[in-house]
Formats: sequence, C-alpha cells, structure tokens
Amino acid sequence: MHRLLKWLSRRSLRHLHAGGALLGWLAYLLSAHYRRRLCDNAALAGLAPQDRRASVAQAGQLVTELPRLWLRPAHQAIEDPVQWENAELIDLHLQPGRGLLLLTPHLGCFEIAAQAYAERFGQVQPITVLYRPARQPWLRELEEAARARPALHTAPANLAGVRQMMRALRKGQTLGVLPDQVPPDGMGVWAPFFGQPAYTMTLVPRLVQQTGAAVLLIWAERLPRGAGYVVRLRELPQPLPAPPVKPSPAEDQAWLLSCATSINRAMESVILQLPSQYLWAYHRYKQPRRLPTR
Repeated sequence: MHRLLKWLSRRSLRHLHAGGALLGWLAYLLSAHYRRRLCDNAALAGLAPQDRRASVAQAGQLVTELPRLWLRPAHQAIEDPVQWENAELIDLHLQPGRGLLLLTPHLGCFEIAAQAYAERFGQVQPITVLYRPARQPWLRELEEAARARPALHTAPANLAGVRQMMRALRKGQTLGVLPDQVPPDGMGVWAPFFGQPAYTMTLVPRLVQQTGAAVLLIWAERLPRGAGYVVRLRELPQPLPAPPVKPSPAEDQAWLLSCATSINRAMESVILQLPSQYLWAYHRYKQPRRLPTR
C-alpha cells in the first residue's frame, strides 16, 4: 500500500483528480449504503441535481489528492498553486497573546488549508489541528507522520487533545477545527444542521469562553483540471452568543445550544457557496461515540 501511495504522490494533481473522479463514481455505484447517505444528506440541504452529481466526483478527488499532500518531504513547499482570498483577515487577528480559531467544514481540500496557513503564517503563529485518528494502525501512523510539518501540529480528538488545544490557545497560537465533525459523547449538543438535529461539538464556544480567541471561517476550494486551490476566509456571519454570568446548568446548556446552532448556520452558509465540494456522504447525523480517554 505504501508503494502505491508513494507512486501516486509523484503524479500531477490533474491526473490525480481525473482518477479521483472515477474513484468517486465507482464508490457511488458500488455501495448502496454510501449512495443512500450522500443522496439523503444532499436532499436535506436542497442540493441541485447537478451539484449532487458533481459532489460524487469531488469526493473521490479528495481521496486521491492526499498522497501528494501527505508524502512530500516535511520541509518542501506545497507543489501546486495556492491562492488566497481575504488573507488580510488573518493578519488582522494575529495579535500577540490572543489565539485564533479557524473553522472549516468537510468542504473542498480541508487538508491543504492547514498546510497553507503553516507555510504563510506559521512563523508568526503556529497552528494545531484537531483530527480523529484512523482506526487502521498503518493509516494512523501515516497520518501522524504526514501532518508533522514545520509550524503545524496535530491534536487527537480525545481529552488529551482538548487539553493540548487549550494550552496552544493560551499561548496565543492558532487552532484548526472541523466543527461539523461529530464529537464524542458528552462533548456536544443536538443542534439543527440543514433542518435535521445533528450532534454538534461544544468545544469551540468553550475555547472562546476560556481564552477569548478570535474566530474565522476558512475553506480551500479545489480548482478544476488540477489548477490548484483557493483558500478563502470569512468572518462569522453572526458573533457567537455571549456566555451568561454565573449560569445555572440549564442556562449553560442553553447557551451551548445557541452557540452550536450559530456555528452550524455558519457552516451551512459556507457549504452553500460551494455545495459541489462538500462531503455529503459524511455521516453527519450519527450517534456520537464514547470518548477515548488516552
């Protein structure tokens, strides 16, 4: 498997995306379960048929572009063109002693967003990215090695990872989070996402509450014919609700639900700007798993 991934990493992005489109359609046609989830989730969002069809190919491209991103030497720059839109927002919020949260859904090439940030801004303020370790040992080892890059650190989605992220923010560093990722049991609330209750992480409002970090939206659009990527940045459409002073447990829970609902709306607004590149087959509405303790 490693030899195949190494071979793929040396192919051009255009060829990888062409093969990825084929892979996406094969997965769609061969797996009824995958096909049903993709179609059901897309229908909840009112996705146009042409965007749903395009998302099938884009999901495959997400897979085939990973070897090129993961297996290049750690100190080698991203090989494909990366453009920025509204990069000045990061400059505006990179303040000494104040952390920054970058939120992106499972949209476009979310893997490259963190790498591009680390290359452009990492010397000023490094980034730590929350991720869920793969179940397969060989893939988990590959992920950890591939993501260990200058000014780019990773934190697993468990209690130790949460503590690591809190320390990074308190040092005034940057965090990257996928807030549409289903959190472990006890670390979320059920909030609407495209009109359906989805278990939504409460980590983001807790981090902001305890550190005063700024929050921005970020996503990386995959350009056609292997032309590279555009990393786009936006402010939140609405600021997160302010936490209550000395809340009761019920008031605290209501505040977390309000924050989760606001974040989900922000994710929806970003996704609908580029619906053909959202990972609609992601199991967004599943029951949460038990929290790992290590």
